[in-house]
Amino acid sequence: MNEMYDMSIVTHYYSVIGILVVIGMNAIMLANAKDIAHYQRQMSIFTPLSSMALGGIIFTGVVMMAAKHLDFSIENILMIVFSLVIIVLEVKRIKTLKYLKKSDNTLLVAYKRMAFSMLALELLTTLSISVWMWI
Repeated sequence: MNEMYDMSIVTHYYSVIGILVVIGMNAIMLANAKDIAHYQRQMSIFTPLSSMALGGIIFTGVVMMAAKHLDFSIENILMIVFSLVIIVLEVKRIKTLKYLKKSDNTLLVAYKRMAFSMLALELLTTLSISVWMWI
């Protein structure tokens, strides 16, 4: 049981690094976006990757909780809440992108502002729980 828990901690750590990389890549792709249709196509390919990274974090967290006999500590509850916050932010960001008119590139400027703030909030959320767990 201890081996499973130790392996989950390492996997969870690399999954968190993965989600930080995904958030960074999302920000870079958004900064380079000049056309709504092209950016929508990029995101339709990239969104499953970001969902997999977030799913990896959640799955390894569930395995660690199972190894600890479902001990609901404050840290575990906050991680669950933060995971839900990140999921909601991602859904809002992608849903907004989905309904942008492809012919009106002026909407891209407003979308970029909103999306950058959501990505910053995701980054802040991920870093804050990570720093708290390392302390």
